[in-house]
Amino acid sequence: MTQSEPTEQKRAGRPFPVSWDQFHRDCRALSWRLNELGPFHAVIAITRGGLVPAAIVARELGMRVIDTVCIASYEHDKQGELQVLKGVSDQTAALGGGTGKGLLIIDDLVDTGKTGRMVRSMLPDAHFAAVYAKPKGRPLVDTFITEVSQDTWIFFPWDTGLSFQPPLKDGAA
Repeated sequence: MTQSEPTEQKRAGRPFPVSWDQFHRDCRALSWRLNELGPFHAVIAITRGGLVPAAIVARELGMRVIDTVCIASYEHDKQGELQVLKGVSDQTAALGGGTGKGLLIIDDLVDTGKTGRMVRSMLPDAHFAAVYAKPKGRPLVDTFITEVSQDTWIFFPWDTGLSFQPPLKDGAA
């Protein structure tokens, strides 16, 4: 799930930079929780943010069937209507009996819940897990690792590069 529309106004919230090491630790922690709840027949990544955590969770749980659901919620820099670009394959849906039972949906973040509600409507009985959750989206996920405030902007490692960060005393956020 992408965070709310990527405007400077939205990014003005609380910054929460996540390193590759931290993200990997959080994905492994998610895997530990999910391991107690499985077994699952397949992992379904919500693209694009769910691709990396889905790969880590699938590795940790020894799962080989990985599918995607591709949803767009923006046009350039403006939030728009959700559009399903690719649904879950018929083969994967069949593993979950058509309702998602025994399937595991993975995303990096559940923000407002808009994308999560759409995926839930496709697979109502699937287990929905996210690494991070914001209050508006939290009720939609069954399992998550860290809750952040709604005004937090998470800087994922694939969206950032290494650069100098000024000390807080110098006015850094």
